Amino acid sequence: MPSLYSALGMAAAFYALPFIYSFILVLLILFAVIVSVFRALPQGGAVGGPVGTGGGALPWGGPVGTGGLLVRKAGIIAAALAIGFSLGIAARRSIPAEAEFGIPAENISSIRGILLEDPRTLQGGSGISALELLASGSGPNEGLRVSSRGRITVFFPPDSIPRLREFGRGSEVFLEGSIRTGDRGPVFSASSVHIMKSASPLQTFRTGLRIAIIEAFGNYGGTGRGQGGADWTGLASALVLGVRDDLDVNLSDGFRDAGASYVLALSGMHLAIISGALAFLIRRPLGIRGASIVGALFVLVYIFIAGPQPSLVRSGIMYFIGVIAILGLLKRDSLSILCFAFIIQLIFQSETGLSLSFIFSYLALFGILTLGQVIRSLFKGYLPDILNNSLSASLGAFIVTAPVILFYFGSLRPIGIIAGPIIALIASPFIILSIVALPGGFTPLLPIFDFILDKIYSLIVITVNLAAGVPGIRISNPLPGLLCSALLCLLLYFVEWKINLYRNRIESFN
Repeated sequence: MPSLYSALGMAAAFYALPFIYSFILVLLILFAVIVSVFRALPQGGAVGGPVGTGGGALPWGGPVGTGGLLVRKAGIIAAALAIGFSLGIAARRSIPAEAEFGIPAENISSIRGILLEDPRTLQGGSGISALELLASGSGPNEGLRVSSRGRITVFFPPDSIPRLREFGRGSEVFLEGSIRTGDRGPVFSASSVHIMKSASPLQTFRTGLRIAIIEAFGNYGGTGRGQGGADWTGLASALVLGVRDDLDVNLSDGFRDAGASYVLALSGMHLAIISGALAFLIRRPLGIRGASIVGALFVLVYIFIAGPQPSLVRSGIMYFIGVIAILGLLKRDSLSILCFAFIIQLIFQSETGLSLSFIFSYLALFGILTLGQVIRSLFKGYLPDILNNSLSASLGAFIVTAPVILFYFGSLRPIGIIAGPIIALIASPFIILSIVALPGGFTPLLPIFDFILDKIYSLIVITVNLAAGVPGIRISNPLPGLLCSALLCLLLYFVEWKINLYRNRIESFN
């Protein structure tokens, strides 16, 4: 698979440059090599063919004597790795540089820039966002002002959040405050916020639409914490738009402790649920190809409204590539599509490649498409298909992502293997009904939607709290987790290979 090796080469160049991410490179290469080797191993039959036929199968998939084929395969792999490595270097160098203020950071008392994302509300009511720097100032009344560039994380005071939400991403702001050094570079703590310029008309329309959707949920009783409104509306805003400002803090922590935080992060699950519902409605009149094209346009609009979150963008890119495959222009192979999406996103969204959301999203799906399929084949016949599919996918994602989770958080929540699919299953109708309920908030149907969604919400809360009560596993060093994941992966692939050899050697009954 040239796309796999190109993605590997790109990951090598992108992540190996800073040493702190080297373990991710090791993880990617290790699992990819395991997958490649065991996919190529002979799946049964005689190890050697008759004399003179060159029939003995080799691990790289060709019979003995076909050295030319081996050379061609090696050349393709080398070329794919080289191309990927070059793209990885280019992507790494295209990451925006750290903030350059033009004056000593300790002297800065104000900055001006453009909001790069919708401000997120934190516990306590304050907000956070990324800012593209335009200028910095120091001294009373900006005695000194200089041009600046780069990105900086900004913390906003609670009283400024409503106004920032109103203007949204793309607005130009002037901030007064001070700079402090954080774990990932300088951070500006704003004491006062002034809106200098509104965003472009398109961005203003997007912000207005987001506010309208949140207010539509608010028709069910209000979404503010402690306002006595409908409890489910905060979760609906989180699952439909990715806005967690009004999500109950205890419930958010519960998702984390239940090992199901990915349910809250907009990703392929949410895109599949929403686009699947749309396809169900339009597939019969438009056909598969027509429905796929309309679905692609819908996905593009949805990502624009929800925001370019790494996991959601990854899902969108895969959807577009999948549509191209449906049209017959590409081969339908999920792993190849994932690799193409990785390459494309890392080229055009290089800065997100270092985020946990990006890393976790790709590793989790890689585990589902590789190790998850192995586990599924091992469980086949022992578990019902619907249970086998969910459990094997969850196990594959958990095993592959375990080292990354340990590296960032120092603990694992194995209960998420079981709880995650269950919570996602309950959340699926909740997402669909939440969207359907948007116009219902202005009609006599409001009490009906309110009642149904409140009951589903209560079921989600109960399930999350039960799973969150199960203790996790604390491991301060991620290296044992990496070794255990690698050994378990090797063992599962080896068992599958031995089982396939046994099955293929059994003569069929006539």
